[in-house]
Amino acid sequence: MKLLPRPSRRTLVMAGAVGALTVAASAAVPVASAQAATGCAVTYTTSSWSGGFTANITIKNLGDAVDGWTLGFAFSDAGQRVGQGWSATWSQAGAAVTARNVSWNGALATGASTSIGFNGTWSAANPAPTAFTLNGTACTGATTPTTPPAPTTPPPTTPPPTTPPPGGQTPVAINGQLRVCGANLCNQYGKPIQLRGMSTHGIQWFANCLNDASLDALADDWRADLLRIAMYVQEDGYETDPAGFTNRVNTLVDEAEQRGMYALIDFHTLTPGDPMHNLARAKTFFAAVSARNAAKKNVIYEIANEPNGVSWATIKSYAEQVIPVIRANDPDAVVVVGTRGWSSLGVSDGSNANEVINNPVNATNVMYTFHFYAASHRDNYRAEVERAAARLPLFVTEFGTVDYTGDGGVDAASSNAWLDLLDRLKISYANWTYSDKAEGSAALRPGTCAGGTYTGPGVLTESGALIRDRIRTPDNFPTA
Repeated sequence: MKLLPRPSRRTLVMAGAVGALTVAASAAVPVASAQAATGCAVTYTTSSWSGGFTANITIKNLGDAVDGWTLGFAFSDAGQRVGQGWSATWSQAGAAVTARNVSWNGALATGASTSIGFNGTWSAANPAPTAFTLNGTACTGATTPTTPPAPTTPPPTTPPPTTPPPGGQTPVAINGQLRVCGANLCNQYGKPIQLRGMSTHGIQWFANCLNDASLDALADDWRADLLRIAMYVQEDGYETDPAGFTNRVNTLVDEAEQRGMYALIDFHTLTPGDPMHNLARAKTFFAAVSARNAAKKNVIYEIANEPNGVSWATIKSYAEQVIPVIRANDPDAVVVVGTRGWSSLGVSDGSNANEVINNPVNATNVMYTFHFYAASHRDNYRAEVERAAARLPLFVTEFGTVDYTGDGGVDAASSNAWLDLLDRLKISYANWTYSDKAEGSAALRPGTCAGGTYTGPGVLTESGALIRDRIRTPDNFPTA
């Protein structure tokens, strides 16, 4: 939310046949390089539409542990091509396809699995591959296709379990698939919870701040529940390379999942402020990421960062066109809708939350965005949030400890007043930003991301130290 913009701060519905293939282990064969896998199983599942498909692949190591792997297979039809992929480095030569591990999923212990996938195209036919190799070991099996009906409405809600899950103490392991209940964000047990975490800066600018060490620090040292992935649409963002930015977002979703954090996918629109300007792009992007991530429990979709200069009716119309694209693939995930006046519930436009309360988005499992910058937005904004929270499920997907430009000094008193309010109301939040940009809102000191150390007081700014102290206090995640 800003009074002024901050400087530098598919229409495809997946439908059709679904094929599944399970490949059993076979004897090992020698390889010239990399460790051989002495047994493996591969599950290959596709969802197809006219001319395109999404393939999800699970690799299970049934033999000796490996540290680094290469999966190989060949398409059965010359017209099949790999497009954008995730969780692996993909290449294709003729019909032969190769997927190599990325940094975080290369080690596979005996019995361990990893999941990868891609969006592809086909022309004449789309049969499943019939043979796979893992580090040179051939795995063979037979195709057992299944064709489940395409969902036309969300599945019925099942009663939450009454006992907590066995083991696993990460936020996702405890809370599972989230949903909206009343005016709250609730976990798999139907209990209101609050997620606390950090937003990236624009991933086109500060990708070097998002590596294994920094994300480990966020999950383990900060004890964050949430990573907001800020994918700008303009400003050298998504519109310049849709496939590339989609891949980057999907990789960060996987990185968050590996660490047990929720991933908030932010379609970061700011200038122009009319979300309708990016409607076609939003449909394409959210069709792709929702199809690819539908089976994950850690994904939340934020469909318009900060609408500005437009009415709530325009924002609502945009949301009611984008949400069905997501729901066609992922009927369960929470969707967060931006609000008027830089996601201020209209306050920065001289209005208030009544326009949303009286005319909500016609969809279920929806929350509404509120943004603030503590040095600029004070008591009148806090009063409106407290009033609105009794009627609307709110999510503070972005806030800063400084002024609306993202810069200036930290207002600790106002920041703590805001955080006390959000804690009391169980409103989830993501702080701007987990980056080392030379501005007051950045959590890391300039130059931090060029090094390898992300823990300890020496790497934190005043804002970073304040927010880390608030985030790392124990969560209250009730299970009964």
